[in-house]
Amino acid sequence: MKNLYDIIRGPVISERSMAGVENKRYVFKVDKSANKLEIRAAVEEAFGVQVAKVNTMIVPGKKRRNGRYPEGMTSEWKKAIVTLTAKSKTIEFFEGMV
Repeated sequence: MKNLYDIIRGPVISERSMAGVENKRYVFKVDKSANKLEIRAAVEEAFGVQVAKVNTMIVPGKKRRNGRYPEGMTSEWKKAIVTLTAKSKTIEFFEGMV
């Protein structure tokens, strides 16, 4: 059984993700092997909210160079966009960032 902190790795803080906070849409970096049901349960348990919808996508790695050495790749990761229900409370962690 996975711990909820094994599933939710952290928030994604960017201009685009912060624009969705007003519509109760939050973006998290999650474990690559986690499915939508596990992500929904982890967010509901961690923040005490009601989740309406979960969208997931795998963000591919990018090519990076390190000085004169040949280029390598950054690791790919999974992103989850979590939409809360209309009657659910907001997540306080994101309140001061908007």
